[in-house]
Amino acid sequence: MSVRERKERERAHRHRLIVSTARELAETHGWDAVTTRRLAEQIEYSQPVLYSHFRGKKEIVGAIALEGFAELTTALRAAAPEGPAGREAVAALARAYIDFAARNPALYDAMFSLDNGLPFADEATPAPLREAFQALVDPLVDHAHPDEPGLFVETFWAALHGLVTLTRAGRLPADRAPDRLTLLVDRFVPR
Repeated sequence: MSVRERKERERAHRHRLIVSTARELAETHGWDAVTTRRLAEQIEYSQPVLYSHFRGKKEIVGAIALEGFAELTTALRAAAPEGPAGREAVAALARAYIDFAARNPALYDAMFSLDNGLPFADEATPAPLREAFQALVDPLVDHAHPDEPGLFVETFWAALHGLVTLTRAGRLPADRAPDRLTLLVDRFVPR
């Protein structure tokens, strides 16, 4: 192995270490605990080393969000088979989305609430974001208006996100979450 290859491998390792440490700090202590100073202390590198990988917290949040979208895609694909699906598969998809958000609150915030610098619904949208959206589209496509399947799925996604956000904020009673999910699925995929 050449010196250059070794340095590239070490750089990739530091990059992963920064991302995983930031994610762990956020999940354990919240996003306010994720500072470049604290990250540098945790990974035992100087702040300039951290800045050689990321220009700031926003880029770190973006890297974490990309991981999150890949993980969300995996969870959604596992919940519903590829292609158009019936009501039960859509319900499983919705539960998988809600469960993902509940299991990963800081990650979910990085994906949808914090400034992560990632463009949505744009030509420059990164592949993990497009793939996560497609994981929602595929099971719902047969239930959507044929001229506007994207709009239908965006509305379904917005409703799921609203349920997650309002429940997490304590504005909706958590014990009624399954009932709300059933109601949502019934409206989008009637029995």
